[in-house]
Amino acid sequence: MEELQLRQVLEFALALAMVVVAAADQLQTLPGCTSTCGGIEIPYPFGVGNSSTHPQQPCYLEPNFKLVCKNDSNLIWAVNIQVLSINVTTHQMDASFWVARFCNDSNDNLPSMQTGTFSISRTENKFRTVGCDGLGYLTGSYDNDTFATGCVTQCDGEEFKFDNGKCSGVGCCQVDIPPRMRNINISAFNIGSNFTHHWGNCSYSFVAKQDSYEFSSAHLQSFPDETLPLVLDWTVGERNCSSGEHACKEHSHCNDTDTDIGYRCTCDHGYQGNPYLGCTDVDECKTDKHTCISEQHCRNTDGSYICVCPKGQSGNATEGEGCYHKNAVTKVVIGVATGIVTLFVGTVSLYLIYQKRKLNKLREKYFKQNGGSILLQQLSTRENSSQMTQIFTEEQLKKATNNFDESLIIGSGGFGTVFKGFLENNRIVAIKKSKIVDESQKEQFINEVIVLSQINHRNVVKLLGCCLEREVPLLVYEFVENGTVFDFLHTQKKVNSETWKTRMRIAAEAAGALSYLHSAASVPIIHRDVKTANILLDNTYTAKVSDFGASRLVPLDQTEIATMVQGTFGYLDPEYLRTSQLTEKSDVYSFGVVLVELLTGEKPHSFGRPEEKRSLSNHFLSCLKEDRLFDILQVGIVNEENEKEIIEVAILAARCLRLNGEERPSMKEVATELDAIRQSENHPWIHRDQNLEETQYLLNGSSSIIYERGEDSCSHHNTGYDSIRDRILIALDNGR
Repeated sequence: MEELQLRQVLEFALALAMVVVAAADQLQTLPGCTSTCGGIEIPYPFGVGNSSTHPQQPCYLEPNFKLVCKNDSNLIWAVNIQVLSINVTTHQMDASFWVARFCNDSNDNLPSMQTGTFSISRTENKFRTVGCDGLGYLTGSYDNDTFATGCVTQCDGEEFKFDNGKCSGVGCCQVDIPPRMRNINISAFNIGSNFTHHWGNCSYSFVAKQDSYEFSSAHLQSFPDETLPLVLDWTVGERNCSSGEHACKEHSHCNDTDTDIGYRCTCDHGYQGNPYLGCTDVDECKTDKHTCISEQHCRNTDGSYICVCPKGQSGNATEGEGCYHKNAVTKVVIGVATGIVTLFVGTVSLYLIYQKRKLNKLREKYFKQNGGSILLQQLSTRENSSQMTQIFTEEQLKKATNNFDESLIIGSGGFGTVFKGFLENNRIVAIKKSKIVDESQKEQFINEVIVLSQINHRNVVKLLGCCLEREVPLLVYEFVENGTVFDFLHTQKKVNSETWKTRMRIAAEAAGALSYLHSAASVPIIHRDVKTANILLDNTYTAKVSDFGASRLVPLDQTEIATMVQGTFGYLDPEYLRTSQLTEKSDVYSFGVVLVELLTGEKPHSFGRPEEKRSLSNHFLSCLKEDRLFDILQVGIVNEENEKEIIEVAILAARCLRLNGEERPSMKEVATELDAIRQSENHPWIHRDQNLEETQYLLNGSSSIIYERGEDSCSHHNTGYDSIRDRILIALDNGR
């Protein structure tokens, strides 16, 4: 009888344990849904198929969270992506993704991933390329536009030594993932003239978790992996929390995301579990998540806990204090009062001295950390720069920006955020708050200060001063209020001949500024990132060249500098990309792209255009060579009065875009020619009497041009236009 009762008790305990386990599973999945596949947990809102208890109810919240469990071992998302893990706390999913491969003797592998509302995690992943003379290319959706990034690797000789374990650009390179990137495509290419290398003839590109791959030179000949893990950030839905329609359950709250569409659910403080199914209270007393003297002094409450003394005692039941009997209160009060009186005077005095020393040491630490010693040494050798550059205090710039109010942000870039500020003398300035400067960025920051401090030109943004006494360094510039030329070009809905006059003046002023940097500055300066986004416009639409974070000073006895390739896709000099040798002609090429942008009103590169038109510079040169210049010009910009100016600027742009840098004009020549084109009385076509008849014939005679462009191209009759075409072809042929 006793044995039977014991068996019944054991069966009841086992059944109770199974109920507890089932309840725990229900906290992660809906009732009747698969909780694991191949050892991988499947937390809701993700799910596989429909519920076994409610066949009409999917196990997932929405289609983007639908998973497939193949052979009870492989968990698949989005048709063919293998899932490695899912976390509802960090809202991240680890998945296995293919490595792009390009070899001379085999078919290419160019993987792509359609992520829906999910995005590639910028903080957890890196884009890498492995190979000799390899180019890795990553494209994807970025907000409402497309985005591309990539990097280039180089090798030199059979005896070349590689830096195993690091992606430094030799054999292996890496770049950061842009924020909010979705629907990615990965490509790998060989860019060398001879693709067969001692180290192998393949290039590999991939997006992977930062700590999932370690470079080895052996990988150049045989890459070990076909797939590598990457991290996806996920959100729910396409609406934000303010819509009131969200899937957050009991004891959880809804969070809008700064970088993605949709929202995320998080358990309230003091609760744990799956916020999409309901969070449960954390018993801090049982899990040592309390500050009480012991578990006996801890009382769990809904979402929190309290520390209490046992009956008959009083005091503080938290760690370090303790409880005591009530009859000892007087002794405790006397002891505490005596200690306070004894220590008060000395403590106050020592505290004031300590705080003053601490503040001075902290300021000195930040000053050295931000390269202040190097900066002072550089400025001390340049008398003019030290006179022009003002050292601001942190308090001055906090006051100027209302303690760096986010509503005063006017721009951001790869090296920091720019605020609009108001100095005490009512002067409006732009204050650049750089990101935290580590050893790799310190030279970049100091370089921008040194470059700008020695420039005094009306078409170059002026550096007023800097502040180094805080962890994040600050630069103070003159305020340029009308935005960038990029915004000016690509927000204009209607253009006319007056628009061309403004663009022509902008081009001449920017060219003059770059000419000054190359030839008139005390030490020649190569900008290295010339683009319309780095040319600002003031209230009179005067152009001002800005952003010298990538610039380089050129010693007087040198004409070129070997550097890691840096610039903006679409503007980058192909010769610089191929050789890594930076020259003044690299800026000339980039400025040629700017001229084409001013002529066409198009962006320098866009995946929204047909493949043959994606590169604006290549499409422009193709139109010139085929005598179709007016097919690519922006509608409404050409008329009879400015036709010859536009043709001359187009020819000048073609000369700037020559592949051989030595055949490009200097920036001084470009600036001079643009000034001559603007002043028609000094223009070569008009100044030379012997060309007057030809000019009139070409521009006003039998040439009949229709200044309207259809969807694909404009048409024009150009009888007698062969001379212009010959000049264009000469400009193009010389650049071959």
